[in-house]
Amino acid sequence: MTVSAADLIEKDEALAILPTGERTPAITVVGTRAIRKTFDSLCLQQAINSRLAPGVTDLVLNPDAHCGYGAPVGCVLVSPTHIYPGPVGVDIKCSMSLLQTNIPAEAIDDRRVRRALIEAICERTPTGTGKGQRSAKKSRRVDEYLGRQVAVEGASARVLESLGIPTHWADRCEDSAHVGHDGTVRSLESRLDHLRETSTLMSKFAEKMTQLGSYGGGNHFGECEVVEVAEDASARATAKVFGLDSGKVAFLSHCGSRGFGHNLASGQFKALQGKFSAWNIPLPGSDRELVYAPLGTIEADAYLDDMALGANFATVNHLLINALVLEAFQEILPGTEGELVYFISHNIARREFIDNRECWVHRKGATRAFPAGHHALKTTPFYETGHPILLPGNPQAGSVVMVAADGAKKSCFSVNHGAGRALGRKAAIRQLDQRSIDESMDQSDILSNCRLYPKDEAPAAYKDFNEVLASVKLAGLATEVARLRARFVIKDASKADD
Repeated sequence: MTVSAADLIEKDEALAILPTGERTPAITVVGTRAIRKTFDSLCLQQAINSRLAPGVTDLVLNPDAHCGYGAPVGCVLVSPTHIYPGPVGVDIKCSMSLLQTNIPAEAIDDRRVRRALIEAICERTPTGTGKGQRSAKKSRRVDEYLGRQVAVEGASARVLESLGIPTHWADRCEDSAHVGHDGTVRSLESRLDHLRETSTLMSKFAEKMTQLGSYGGGNHFGECEVVEVAEDASARATAKVFGLDSGKVAFLSHCGSRGFGHNLASGQFKALQGKFSAWNIPLPGSDRELVYAPLGTIEADAYLDDMALGANFATVNHLLINALVLEAFQEILPGTEGELVYFISHNIARREFIDNRECWVHRKGATRAFPAGHHALKTTPFYETGHPILLPGNPQAGSVVMVAADGAKKSCFSVNHGAGRALGRKAAIRQLDQRSIDESMDQSDILSNCRLYPKDEAPAAYKDFNEVLASVKLAGLATEVARLRARFVIKDASKADD
C-alpha cells in the first residue's frame, strides 16, 4: 500500500504524526500544512522503513525532508542499541560554519570589490568534485603526514597551528575532534593504518588529503552575507553572545569530508551489505542502504571509527576554509578582522541523552538544537543562550541563525538543516530556465563565481524557505536570531559552465 501526505495526522498547525502501520510509536513530523504536501510517497516510505528498523526508538521528519539513500534527507533517527550508516549519509559530517568580520556592509557594495573577493577566495579554496590544493595557487599545502594527524586528531592545537588556523576557533565547534569507538585516539590510529593496508579505497589517501580547504561540488557553497540581527531584545542579547554583528559582513560555508569521507562511507556500506548478504539478514524495508550494526560488535566499532576519521577531516576542512576566506578578505580589504561564530554538523551520529537514556542520535540533513540550560552546553559559551543553529536557505531568500527553544525536546533536540529540495537535480536541470535564473540573480545583485549559475542549485529547486522557517517557529523548536543576506556565492563553477 502506497503511503502519502494524506496519511499524516495533524496535531497542530506545525506538527503531525505519520503512523507506521504497526504498534511501533508513530513518526513525529514537523511542518505546516503547506510543507507536509511537499513530502512525496518515497520520502514517507523511507521514514517508515527507518522507524521500523531494529533498535530504533524515535524518528523525526523535518520540514526540509526529501528522499535520500535509505533514510530521508532531513530526518533524525535515535537508537540506544544500533548504529546506522544510512541516516548519516555518504558525506560524513557535512556541516555549516559562519565567519563574522568587522567589515561594514557598504564596503562591498561595489561589484568590483565583490569580484575581487571572489577571485581571491577561489585562489585559495577550490570548488569542484575532484579539485584539491594544486588547483588553488594560494591554498595551504597538506602532506601525507599532516593529513594523518588531521584524520586522527581533528582540530587539535598542533594541527591548527600547522595550518595557520587560530587555535581558539576549536572552542566554537560543535565537536572539534572525534575519538574512536573506545573513546581513544589510539583506536583511530590503528583503524586508519588497517584501512590503508587493506582497502583499495584508501590507496589514494595522500591525494584525498590535498582536498583539505576545498568546497567540492553539489550543494556545497561559500556565501558572503550581510548580518541583520532581529530587533527584539532577546535576539540582540543572544547575537552578542554568538558574536554576530548587525550590518557587518559575514561568510557562510557548507561542505563536508570530501572524497575521504565518501570513501569511508562507501566502504562501510559495502562491508555491511556483504555481511547482510552472507548471513541472510533481512534488510529494513528491503533497502540495501538501511544496513546497521548492533553496538558493541566488531562491525559497529569499525563504523564508529570510520565515521570519526571522516568527521575529523570535515572539521579541519571547515576551519581551514574559514582561515583562507579571512586571508582573502584581508588581501582585498586590509584591516579585516574575523572570528568564527560556530561550526555545526548535519550529517553525523552523536552519543546523547534522550529521555534520560544514552542513545546514538543520527542526524541526516538535520542539525543539533540544544536550548539554554542544556547540560551538554555547560562548559561552552552558550549555556545561558543555547548554541547557534546555522540554517542555509537560498541566496535570494537568505539564510538564518537560530537558537533552540525548550520545545526542541519534542524533536529529539534537532531542527532542519536548510530549505530542502523541491526538485531533484535532473528535474531542475530539465524544468528550469537558465536565462531566468541568471537574470534573477543579477536583479537581486547577487554575484557568483559561475558564468552560468547551476540550474540544479537554483533557488527554485528548493522549498519555500520562509514556510520551512515558519514550521520550525510554530512548532516551538527554535527562534530566529539573525537573517543573513547574500551578496555573492561561491559554487562548483566547472559543472555550471559545462
